[in-house]
Amino acid sequence: MTGIGGGVELGAQAARSRALAVLRVRSRALAVALLPAAVAVILLAGGSTGHLVGGGWDAARWAVSVLALLVLAATAAVALVVARARPAVTPTVAVAEESAPDLYRMVRDLADRLDVPAPSAIALTPDCDSWLEDRTHPAHGPPPARDQDDLSDPVGPARRRSAAAPVLVIGSPFLWWMRVGELRAVLAPVVAGTGPAAHPDIAAARRFIRGLDAAVAATSTDGRGPLARAARGGIGRVSQLLLRGCRVHAAEMERGVAAAAAERAQAVDYGLRIVAQEQVGLAYAGWDRLLTRVALPAWRMGRWPSRLDVGVVAALTELSRRDRLAEGFASRLGERPACDLLEEPGLMDEAVSLLAARLFHGGPAETGPDWAPVGWEEYPEEVVDRAWRTDAARLHRVLDTLGVRRAAEGAAPGTDGPTLSRVLDHLTTTPAEAPVPARDPAADADPDATPDPDATPDPDATPDPDATPGTAHHATPGTGTATPDDQATSDPQAATTSDPQAATAPDPQAATTPDLQPLTTPDNQPADAPAAPGSADHSDDGNGTEDDDDDLAGTTPRGAALAAGLSAQLAREEARTQALASGTAPPPPGTTTGPAATGTALWDDRALPLLPLQPPRTGREILTAHITAMVCCAAMDTAGATPGLDWLDGPTLLVDGARRADLALHVRSLVETGDPAPLRAWLSDLGVRPEKPVRLV
Repeated sequence: MTGIGGGVELGAQAARSRALAVLRVRSRALAVALLPAAVAVILLAGGSTGHLVGGGWDAARWAVSVLALLVLAATAAVALVVARARPAVTPTVAVAEESAPDLYRMVRDLADRLDVPAPSAIALTPDCDSWLEDRTHPAHGPPPARDQDDLSDPVGPARRRSAAAPVLVIGSPFLWWMRVGELRAVLAPVVAGTGPAAHPDIAAARRFIRGLDAAVAATSTDGRGPLARAARGGIGRVSQLLLRGCRVHAAEMERGVAAAAAERAQAVDYGLRIVAQEQVGLAYAGWDRLLTRVALPAWRMGRWPSRLDVGVVAALTELSRRDRLAEGFASRLGERPACDLLEEPGLMDEAVSLLAARLFHGGPAETGPDWAPVGWEEYPEEVVDRAWRTDAARLHRVLDTLGVRRAAEGAAPGTDGPTLSRVLDHLTTTPAEAPVPARDPAADADPDATPDPDATPDPDATPDPDATPGTAHHATPGTGTATPDDQATSDPQAATTSDPQAATAPDPQAATTPDLQPLTTPDNQPADAPAAPGSADHSDDGNGTEDDDDDLAGTTPRGAALAAGLSAQLAREEARTQALASGTAPPPPGTTTGPAATGTALWDDRALPLLPLQPPRTGREILTAHITAMVCCAAMDTAGATPGLDWLDGPTLLVDGARRADLALHVRSLVETGDPAPLRAWLSDLGVRPEKPVRLV
């Protein structure tokens, strides 16, 4: 215990010394602002006593006095903006004590064992992370109620604000996947951060830094006139200058706070915390796949899954079943889950699910005809089937605009509807046609080089349509490491250890840093990748960039034209959707959305989504997804196939109750070479009749 206590003391001393350095920056800035006024006072005093007399001294007195008044006015303006600017607050779902008494009891017991103040409140976030967040600013809510003992305290409100404990923000996937003991071990370093946060110097330094940061954000918007713009620009430049002066000291202060919290937390559940960190990485792997593969297609269809956290458990259980390395994790399911600490976990899950849809997709704050919840049992029919038929209908509309005949000459009556044969016949390459040659990097490097007309596209140089979006974790708050989803599926150990800073438990510095980085870092965006087989993903790039032209290199001319038409159609639909969304007014501040308050009054919801999950798709990916959707529709209407939901890969095609994952390879052959033979053989084996019309949305 001596070693631990020494480590805590060293970390706390380092944090306090750095906090004093931050406060010295503030004091020096104030001293510089008061310097002209001090000189003016000296000059005025010298004139009144008859020591500094003469025309030169009189001019100096007037000049310095005017300068002092201007500097004081500017200082007052900067101080007012810094004091009144509202610091950013992470969007969360508040957890009232009456709705989770066991959870509050566990956190308070943990704080007692660590000998630190208990957090003032608990909130949930749709993220695999946990941290402490200071919400003592007056804009974040009413001040704490005064006690009788404080009535005689002349500086009571200020003292109570500085002594108020921060809010404990817990990642909702942890509650549903972790056991009670594991959650307690993971939260130990986070709760330990309330001790350093209660120190007056550290609290004052943090308030000063948050105020400067909020002032920079508040002055970044354009003013209504030239004078307002100039004033905002000046205040913003001063705030940025002060922030740069505090940057190193603030980082070292947070590092000291993290070290002190980590040392103090070693005395509580140290052995269990090592095991719990494996569950942190596994929970993130399941959460990332659930959002990008399962939730995103539903959000784009105007439906939001109302039980995302339950889906995490199902996804991770499926991962444990598929991979023998994860069999040990399944034995934990017999223990008490942490969600039992909530009185009504279903309502909390629904509130967090709606908040996740807003943050990652930008959906409305309330349900409506075009934004309704969907249960997992309804997902295949309401999302998968509808998405496939919507994509198939869009594909045929674009074929109509291209002038493609609906039926071949001499075809039987009744076969002029939307058929798969129409798509296959159009994309089939004749001997006179050749695929668009892939761009040669050597030719790009040498402008005088001539491309080889006999060169054939290399299939290995093109994106794999069966590839899946990569994962990228935004460690708290910090950097993340990208991990391929297929690795997360086949190697749970890699998925568990891909990002050792996935939660605040191993990173107490992040746990005690009250900022918005856990939900705003650009590292949170996974790398672009083609949609999974049978995916309902129909996002849009719609920009016609040079990257799309490069991506379509190696496809057939007809395929490239069809991809361009689909991209343009998707761009128009996206523009129409955004126009409708921009015409809706945001909910009034302080309103309750869903079953629990999500704190919409504490954060700016006009720039949603804050964290888009995927960048726009390329033309090749759009074309592949639409052809896959058309094949799935034909299989459902003519061969008895059904839409399904795979917890790890999202929408999937089921034939006789079994998943068919070999479709993407045959679709890729059609897109790249214009050869329909592999796909036709696959359809024949399943008994799919491509000449039969299919039902579209």
